[in-house]
Amino acid sequence: MNELFGLARTIRNPHLDEWVAGGGKVLGFSCVATPREIVDAAGVLPYRIRALNHGAKDQADAYLSRFNCSFCRACLQLGLDGTYDFFDGLVETNGCDHLRGMFENWQHARKLDFFHYLKVPHIITDDGIEYFAEELELFRQALAELADREVTDQDLVDAVTRANRVRGKLDRVMAQRWRARPALTGAEALALHLLEATVPPAVFEAQLDALLEQLPERQLDKPRARLLLGGAATDEINLVEQMEGLGALVVADTLCFGSRATWKLDLPDDPAQLLPNMARAYLEHLLCPRQFDDYPRRFDYLLAAAEEAAVDGVVLVYNKFCDLHGVENVRLRRDLEKRGTPVLVLEKEYGAGADEGRIRTRVQAFLERIGG
Repeated sequence: MNELFGLARTIRNPHLDEWVAGGGKVLGFSCVATPREIVDAAGVLPYRIRALNHGAKDQADAYLSRFNCSFCRACLQLGLDGTYDFFDGLVETNGCDHLRGMFENWQHARKLDFFHYLKVPHIITDDGIEYFAEELELFRQALAELADREVTDQDLVDAVTRANRVRGKLDRVMAQRWRARPALTGAEALALHLLEATVPPAVFEAQLDALLEQLPERQLDKPRARLLLGGAATDEINLVEQMEGLGALVVADTLCFGSRATWKLDLPDDPAQLLPNMARAYLEHLLCPRQFDDYPRRFDYLLAAAEEAAVDGVVLVYNKFCDLHGVENVRLRRDLEKRGTPVLVLEKEYGAGADEGRIRTRVQAFLERIGG
């Protein structure tokens, strides 16, 4: 576990380096709405952009003002300073305006050979699903050009089958968090989710197989309180470690860097229907506040996760100036507290060491409030 934990805390890892050294192409993406199965089907490694608590944003601030999300600015900084120069291209989605600003300024400054804009509908309708299926077909064609090979229906079927198998095993690992005596800390769980989107599927599957043999015998000490972590895109392992260092244990999450990225796709009998099925499935599983008129399903998803893991309280985080999750967290807090669930909403600056003391104090007070 320590080895996997270490790999997840770095932008590059030996498995990625081996892929690149062997001539493999790497595509950077950020939003969970990006269908990684299509990227994998093209023989390209999808790499989810993260900043891993990187604090410097001096170059990024010349392109995005400080009124933009600090996570997006931190990722842009790493794109501008050459950290992500192993990318062969980027795929942008319309997840939020801050994210689009990150991608478009990155491409403007670095001018990668491959840049694709994948447009994702904000509502789930038959017309929207049909439109998104057309977008996925355009994405498949663009990836075929990047990979210099045809991406067949059978390639897609194989990639989806592989992804379903890996995510099924990841779900089994994550279920170890829900036990009365969990086998996995929240920081370790987040590290696994981060690692999954940076290494080839076969490598990650082998790591999961090893974990599934080890975890049944592992038991953590009983925590002061069992917490669910939700909110904005969060890759800050140290933030979860900070909470757990106070005696809490994050036993569930509703993060797009977490449980919301591990659902599985159904395979249709007709492979030609795979992209339309994928379009519907992706839109229905986003569970992100970028989606209009979908709050009830997002709330039900959080409630189900909280009940499954028997949590004592919910912590909702977001970065300053994140409009989507800033508004969403207000509504979630109101509705959860109506049901008697204690909630802590944490607004923070991404990668800001000065925030650590304030966050520690607020989490400590929350634990005392819920009797932990």
